[in-house]
Amino acid sequence: MDINFQYDAVKASDRLEILTAKRLQKLFDKYDFLIRAEVLFKKENTASPETGMICKIRLSLPGPLVFAESSHGTFEVSITETVNDLERQLRKRKDKMKHRA
Repeated sequence: MDINFQYDAVKASDRLEILTAKRLQKLFDKYDFLIRAEVLFKKENTASPETGMICKIRLSLPGPLVFAESSHGTFEVSITETVNDLERQLRKRKDKMKHRA
């Protein structure tokens, strides 16, 4: 499993990297065709306290890339929602791959 972490206006955090890696490891275990993950943590100034902590994840796999992002009040919630969105996309991709074979 190859995961590249990037930070934009956020201090690097081992805790966030460990949490994200645990969530992504489940996807890598379930979907063996995954190659790499690019994770970006970004902080934006927003009017709402429920947004602004952004997590963007791009997965490399055969065919088009899979991408998801979410913005919440904490990075933990953003990570969870982003990984859940990726899981939905990967499930659809796997179903398409099965039907073509």
